[in-house]
Amino acid sequence: MKRVAVGVLCAWAALAQQPEPSVQEQQDLMRALNEGTSPVDLIRALETHLSKYPKTVQRADVERALAKAAVESNDVARIVKYGESALATSADDFLLLERLAYSFLILGGEENAVKAYKYARAFEDLVDKMPVATGRDAARKQDEQERAIGKALMYQARARTIQNDNQDALRLAARAFSAYPGEETAREWAEVLLHAGQHAGAIEHLAEAFVIPDPFATDDKRQGDRLLLGELYAKLHGSEKGLGDLILAAYDRVSTTVETRRKKLMALDPNSSLADPMEFTVTGLDGKKLRLASLKGKLLIMDFWATWCGPCRIQHPLYETLRERFGERGDVVFLEMNADEDRSVVEPFLTAEKWDKTVYFEDGLARLLNVTNIPSTILIDKSGRLASRMDGFDPSTFLDQMTGRIESLLK
Repeated sequence: MKRVAVGVLCAWAALAQQPEPSVQEQQDLMRALNEGTSPVDLIRALETHLSKYPKTVQRADVERALAKAAVESNDVARIVKYGESALATSADDFLLLERLAYSFLILGGEENAVKAYKYARAFEDLVDKMPVATGRDAARKQDEQERAIGKALMYQARARTIQNDNQDALRLAARAFSAYPGEETAREWAEVLLHAGQHAGAIEHLAEAFVIPDPFATDDKRQGDRLLLGELYAKLHGSEKGLGDLILAAYDRVSTTVETRRKKLMALDPNSSLADPMEFTVTGLDGKKLRLASLKGKLLIMDFWATWCGPCRIQHPLYETLRERFGERGDVVFLEMNADEDRSVVEPFLTAEKWDKTVYFEDGLARLLNVTNIPSTILIDKSGRLASRMDGFDPSTFLDQMTGRIESLLK
């Protein structure tokens, strides 16, 4: 199937299950949904359906599906057209709130800026209520939350700028950069300062936008920052002489800011910025930590599994047989790496299945090792390098294949 958002698919399913419409209308709706092989196709089909049944009792649901499809296709006009009514029944839709705020800003004008501010503020409030991320991928989740807050505040600053409320716009732009110090928030701060006539301050923050490490910044954006920076500096000083020193000073400032933030995220998840699996620390079922570096010099056999995985139950006795074959060797370590999102279900599962409870949570290791199939068996050799992997398994060949790989690595 072509890529369509899960939210849109859910909306389609909800529509198909709604009671009350006539048989003919329901048949027409199902036909419209079946025509929607992409968000654009779905929009065309559902709008045709609404024109045919303008008084349908399913209008709210149809418009909610249209709003989600509009978000998927980045259709600004239709996001605005259907988004507001969709929020009446989906007030906690993070993505729709963010897209509505952005879309009203794109449309421009003070009236639309008022609405953009309203939805950006609602988006901020919704994200702000989320707890500090914990557990698996905590640093990434917290990073995403802070980026969302930065974006919400940036949209509010932009809306206030359109309304010529420079004081509030500056306050919001500063908060946006503080929440998520990135290229986009730094540039927004500079643009607000420009609008307020504070060119010297704008140049400083544009320099920060140019030098700050940001995985979301593209080469085109960097080039745009550099060109505008040079233009503004030359206009203020007569030439670009001294611009290099200003850029270096900006680099020093943002380096300190970024490092402080990195350490804060690292405190949530020490594994978040690691690129070497042997530097990871994983958490045991009992809460104790295991530094994989402490196992260097041994062959590691990692079994990635989950309680919801049916094939994992079939593989488990085979994995245990493999452990019996090599378990007495001091240079071979078997690690059960659990990949459940909800960690609370793991211990009851192990108790019910009478499995050994020497289990570790993967703590981001699966993402680093690109484990996309469960079960997966990964072998790390004695020097700490990924030596072999088996995604999925064949019950008839698993033992022989893994035994051969282990013996080969031990040699």
